[in-house]
Amino acid sequence: MLLALAQFMVVLDVSIVNVMLPTVQRAFHLTVTDLQWIITAYTLTFGGFLLLGGRAADLFGRRRVFLIGVSVFILASLADGLSQSGSMLIVLRAIQGLAAAFMSPAALSIVLVTYKEGHERNLALSVWGAVAAGGAAVGVLLGGIITQYLGWRWNFFINVPIGIIVLIGAYNLVKKHESEEEHTDLDLPGAVSVTGALMLLVYGLVEAPSHGWTSHSSLIYFISSALLLIFFIWNENRSKHPLIPLSIFKVRNISGANLIQLMIAAGLFSVFFFTSLYVQEILGYSPVRSGFSFLIIPMVIAVTATLAPRVIQKIGFKPILIVAPLFVGAGLFMLSFIPVHGSYFTNIMPGLIVMAFGLGFTFVSILVAATSGVPGHLSGLASGLVNTSQQVGGSLGLAVLSGIAASSATRYITNAHSVTPSTVVAGTVHGYKTAFVIAVVFTLIASLLAIFVIKQQGKTSSEDIAAAITSA
Repeated sequence: MLLALAQFMVVLDVSIVNVMLPTVQRAFHLTVTDLQWIITAYTLTFGGFLLLGGRAADLFGRRRVFLIGVSVFILASLADGLSQSGSMLIVLRAIQGLAAAFMSPAALSIVLVTYKEGHERNLALSVWGAVAAGGAAVGVLLGGIITQYLGWRWNFFINVPIGIIVLIGAYNLVKKHESEEEHTDLDLPGAVSVTGALMLLVYGLVEAPSHGWTSHSSLIYFISSALLLIFFIWNENRSKHPLIPLSIFKVRNISGANLIQLMIAAGLFSVFFFTSLYVQEILGYSPVRSGFSFLIIPMVIAVTATLAPRVIQKIGFKPILIVAPLFVGAGLFMLSFIPVHGSYFTNIMPGLIVMAFGLGFTFVSILVAATSGVPGHLSGLASGLVNTSQQVGGSLGLAVLSGIAASSATRYITNAHSVTPSTVVAGTVHGYKTAFVIAVVFTLIASLLAIFVIKQQGKTSSEDIAAAITSA
């Protein structure tokens, strides 16, 4: 539970800022693009350095890396709350994400080596999955309460006492989990190049709608990202101790589970971002009321994530990974019908319930599929990969969907006979609806990946994985 609390804190900070965005926008006079970067700066550094954090946990000891990550996370959270400008907040959010990149995979790695593979580990991963999926929704609720009654800065200050409790508890209760590797070489060129590639890609996706997809600046971002990615692959193939042994992706369940995670996260992040803006700016909800509107998500996930291990034990994770994403997609599709003069109980809650039902089963099954049969010395890498897929998928998805929403809204307003406040509102909602429809496509791709890539439980052993990696 102590490690789950740490993961809860990490996931919380992805979503807790959503409800405070309109308040921060007014305080620092920010644009919508600036608001997006308050979220993206965190998720990009988090996702970009997760693999480095996972390997650091394997190489230098899981508890040691976890404690360092928590310590930096506490300090970064304190600094976030003291920010004096939007730019300062964005930079500090990036540092906070970097700290999370080390503490999160170290924590999951400890879980993987503590519990035996099978039903026991599946139960532990169900708790982890519930925290990962439900923490995002709880973050929106807490963010609303804190923003309205304590001020937006306390969304970050709250991490300080919680982090101190986790720090003290982990130091006294968690075993040292020393390194199982014979070397301590970290692949820094690999980590920097892959993170730089992701940042340039996301930045290009964010700026393209305003500058044009084929403009000179957009092409520079996309080409630079591609070159860095090529360098990363070249570096991994020649490095003696690569950040990612690329041959690990020869194991279909690892590659398939991570691709599914990437697709689900790409659609999921849009729910909290666009729905938070919709209920506050279109329906006129207060931050607290906005937060409570998401409470149904963790309630449903708590039930489905608890049931998931027993269902996995009976039928395996492949059937669940085929069907569950379709429920997520159905919920997103229902949200795509939100009107300008909408109602929470009619237009929002049904979609959130259906989506949450699918998420509980999806996240637990992804974790089991991505980590089953992983040997101890690679547990940090496996946990880092699945977390990376979530954060990278969320960052890319939010960048793509935000651009699509902005372009769709602009076209709607441009095609209107006259530009009035009501036309702008209608155009904004039209943009949200378009983004939700595209998000559905991501979930359909996730289901197809489960059909054609994932192999049923029990067909991939730790020996198969070790052989795939050493045969590189």
